[in-house]
Amino acid sequence: MKIAVVILNWNGTKLLEKFLPSVVQFSTEADIYVADNASTDDSIAFVKANFPMVKIVVNENNFGFAQGYNEALKHIDAEIYALVNSDIEVTQDWLKPISETFKNEPKTAIIQPKILDYKRKEYFEYAGAAGGFIDKFGYPYCRGRVFETLEKDNGQYDDNCEIFWASGACFFIRSSVYNGLKGFDSDFFAHQEEIDLCWRAFNKGFKIKYNWQSVVYHVGGATLQQGNPKKTFLNFRNSLLMMVKNLPKNQLFPILFIRLVLDGIAGVQFFFQGKFKHLWAILKAHFAFYLLVNVNYKKRDLFQSEKYYKIKSIIFQYYVKGGKVFEK
Repeated sequence: MKIAVVILNWNGTKLLEKFLPSVVQFSTEADIYVADNASTDDSIAFVKANFPMVKIVVNENNFGFAQGYNEALKHIDAEIYALVNSDIEVTQDWLKPISETFKNEPKTAIIQPKILDYKRKEYFEYAGAAGGFIDKFGYPYCRGRVFETLEKDNGQYDDNCEIFWASGACFFIRSSVYNGLKGFDSDFFAHQEEIDLCWRAFNKGFKIKYNWQSVVYHVGGATLQQGNPKKTFLNFRNSLLMMVKNLPKNQLFPILFIRLVLDGIAGVQFFFQGKFKHLWAILKAHFAFYLLVNVNYKKRDLFQSEKYYKIKSIIFQYYVKGGKVFEK
């Protein structure tokens, strides 16, 4: 199958210098692209000088993650898009098990590899770990990562299984499905756009899979650190937009109301922790959500599955019942 490995870049010369060599070394069966979001550093010159085999697509502006990929992929011809963060180190034969799964499973539209922490390679990484799920109220969690708790990789997730969402850090998707769903939602800019895309694919009857035989290492937070208030803003706003688009109609308003209340509780917690910038980020996220809610409600498809969650409340399981790892 024709695979395009596409790395979205914005002023990332140092990251490309560190991580692009592994992609080039272990992706000989694929075409490799750097999709540049109007960088102002010497990223493009660096790639041209050091990796002439890598193709370059230049976006006119910094469109963020979502629209950045949407614009770049218009110029890339492949059966499979492998969307890879610039802070990902890949391993030998990482593409082979992914390609075989796509060949053997026509209903599988999206695949995520095992994502381990580049800095602590025996542990899972925050952004995706061993595949993602959401609870009834739209809170994401992963096998190998629930909230801030990261598990050590002891082979407990060495299985190829169906998941609900695949991490945008290393995201494989059939181009036909990506284009059929009109790609990522550009309103999101960055964060949770991959969950939204997976949810829309799920509602269409496609499968999202995790493949443990493909292994990558992710630095994480190379663009926005976990404690950055902008990340808080994007996560809270985008989660609400995603729910408006994808929740079953009979559950939409009651679940959305509860989620808004839970966000308010999170804001109160930030207040007592003295994290006023994060409290303000939640308030701004809600105002931004109200401005976009009508536009995103109109994006709803004809069908939304009621079987999108396995756990009613991950917050209750984690904080009340003490289930700190996925198994519990």
